[in-house]
Amino acid sequence: MFTVSLEFLHGTFRGDPDGIANTGRLDRGEWPPAPARLFAAFVAADGTGENCRVTDGSELSWFEGLPPPVIRADPHIHHQSLRPRFVVRHEGSAARSTHQEYLGRKGALARPGVRVAPRDPRVVYVWENEPTAKVLEGLGRRAARIGYLGASDSPVRVSVGIVERPADPTDVFVPDPDGDMTIAVPRRGDLERFDHVYAEWRKHGASVTRSQFPALRHEARYRSPESAREDIKGNVVAWLALRPALSGRRISSLTALFKEAVLSRHQRMHGEPSPLLHGHGFKARGYELARYLALPDVGGPWSHGRLQGLALWLPPDADAGTRSQARDAAMDIRRLSGRGVDVSVSPGRGDEGAWAVNPGRWCRPSNVWVTAVPAIHERRRTLDLQEIARWCRHARLPEPVRFRSSRTPFRSGALDLAPVEVNRPGRPGLPYSHVELHFDEPISGPVVVGSGRQRGFGLCEPISEDDG
Repeated sequence: MFTVSLEFLHGTFRGDPDGIANTGRLDRGEWPPAPARLFAAFVAADGTGENCRVTDGSELSWFEGLPPPVIRADPHIHHQSLRPRFVVRHEGSAARSTHQEYLGRKGALARPGVRVAPRDPRVVYVWENEPTAKVLEGLGRRAARIGYLGASDSPVRVSVGIVERPADPTDVFVPDPDGDMTIAVPRRGDLERFDHVYAEWRKHGASVTRSQFPALRHEARYRSPESAREDIKGNVVAWLALRPALSGRRISSLTALFKEAVLSRHQRMHGEPSPLLHGHGFKARGYELARYLALPDVGGPWSHGRLQGLALWLPPDADAGTRSQARDAAMDIRRLSGRGVDVSVSPGRGDEGAWAVNPGRWCRPSNVWVTAVPAIHERRRTLDLQEIARWCRHARLPEPVRFRSSRTPFRSGALDLAPVEVNRPGRPGLPYSHVELHFDEPISGPVVVGSGRQRGFGLCEPISEDDG
């Protein structure tokens, strides 16, 4: 198998995935580094055609024809948005609004974008194709001349090689037509396009930009390591941690702000959101919508029901593109503020001590599920097994074999809310209860029941049969 291995010498990488860093709107960096960016670095290392100095360029023709590689890269990364700064704009004559320290020079605003810091600075690209000795030698010479990837403050060491098939690693990004993300890759014909762009640049100067040549960008769908754990995550596309934890009495305000933020960022990043996210445009009955879940600390001996995280759930029939775009929008949120809520938001899966954000807390299979957030009744009638079975059918769950209900929580930390904290202003008030559901077979979560499940009410936690 042919591999290209690289190591970021400063432990960080800065690249602009979509060309929007100079607008100030970029707040998540590129990761993993795109194969198209790696290919461009190989091209720049020794040029093409008559510009080659240490190779003959034939290795690039082989390289551009490769399929999208498997990428071994650490998925646990930190995105650091860099602050804009003013730099000196070099001009020949004096102008207004000049720097006092640099007479006759204007100040230009530079927005450097986002620096990515992975836990492991090494990235490996793997292809099942095997190059000839000549191609491998040419690529090796080019790799030795690559000094950085992305921005110049991302120095890198690059090497190429042939290896036996390695053991299947855990943290891999795999090409998959139904994957949850897109990554730019090279395609046959890119070398000819690069040469054309270079010729235009030599002829017309800096007025020629890459944005004038959209054909240079080709994207392939990939399945991320997080998406590969669907057996744990169910249909949740994003897990988010809150800092600081918020009182459970703010759940209505928090989930409303969460939904508004997802829709706003989706509109900005991908255009009009899917009806699954906002609920408008459906005419038939029986559809299911996205669920905006708030995750409380519940079930432990010292649990107090504080909201430690958020999760965005999509129904099983949501296509891969909808899931990917919704995930992008949710993971783009950095703060929620308003209606008594002011918290910072970050991607999280319980790695920082917030057990409520761990998918295993809400998704592990169990025969018994108990509400952590009270469930809002679907109808004004006495609760019986038939009515509870109706709730479960609407939530795409099997029918329970028995249940019990109470106005007060069954579990420590479960939310005990007042009517004004459950029912929305201007809407008819509905009764609500805590319920305990018993099923014949273990089912995986997240389990959310009742009429308020789209805004986080009726969220259940799994417990064992003998758990008091």
